[in-house]
Amino acid sequence: MIRENPALLQYLAQLHQSNGPVTVTDFHPKTEIISQEKNVKAAFVITAGIAKCFHRENNGKIFVQEFFGPGELFGEIELIRQSLSFSSIEAITQLSAFRMNQEHFHNLLHTDPRFNTLIMETLANKVRYKALRHAHNQSHPAADNLLRLQQSFPDLFHTIPKQDLSDYLGITLRSLNRILKGIDH
Repeated sequence: MIRENPALLQYLAQLHQSNGPVTVTDFHPKTEIISQEKNVKAAFVITAGIAKCFHRENNGKIFVQEFFGPGELFGEIELIRQSLSFSSIEAITQLSAFRMNQEHFHNLLHTDPRFNTLIMETLANKVRYKALRHAHNQSHPAADNLLRLQQSFPDLFHTIPKQDLSDYLGITLRSLNRILKGIDH
């Protein structure tokens, strides 16, 4: 549920230490780092903290697509496609991230085979994860999905707000609370 990418994080840490085109940026909780339907000027890789990736529908309903932890990359799709952001990214906890502007990101893609491979692997893993997650969520009740998340991440409710969890599961906060009450009994 909280996706991590240690290989990419380690590689960017090495780039940063060698004075490569990577800077460190810090964000407070609830800071929107990328806004839906806006231009994206940089790609980010989280070094510490948790962020959520979400899409807001025209009716105001929010769908949390993923939670990102250390090593996770975001902003890359918009830079590659040179398009507006489809989703928003918001810090849930205090967050630090490596930042690469568009020019440096494209330069690394074209000149650094290891970076290019890591980005392709990251994109492939994102597609795979989303397919598996959506298949699992469609074929299991929300209570089972919540139990699976809770078993995988024991600090789930101490780290991620209930509203974000319900948006991630595609249920209302009221339904989440009912499920939690049933699990406790």
